Amino acid sequence: MLTDHRLRLLIFSSLVVWLASQITTSVSYAQEKYITAKDAASHVGEVQTVCGTVVSTKFASQSKKQPTFLNLDQPFPNQVFTIVIWGSDRAKVTQPPEVFYQGKRICVKGMIKEFRGKPEMIVNDPSQITMVPSQ
Repeated sequence: MLTDHRLRLLIFSSLVVWLASQITTSVSYAQEKYITAKDAASHVGEVQTVCGTVVSTKFASQSKKQPTFLNLDQPFPNQVFTIVIWGSDRAKVTQPPEVFYQGKRICVKGMIKEFRGKPEMIVNDPSQITMVPSQ
């Protein structure tokens, strides 16, 4: 028979093991997988997280729908991936995105589409974009 002390120890040990497994599971979900801007072309039609450095930007204020373009890793016209923010969604961003994100490493989550042979993602909400801390 188990003594009270041993029974408590067994219950406590089981609880610690279970709790540790729960923490490990939570951490693995937090470490979301991402693809590079260069690899986005092979994931058109998929919801993905794409990461890269914003190397060129443009706010086309005189164009229809007033798009803002953020190009990752290669500048326009040789961009490998473009983030598009329509003028109607600019008000959701606290600072002009073409200035705020310029030169920064970011990740963007959403559906990858193709426009004129290049992969792009339309951002409707600033929560889709996260900054990557500098290393």
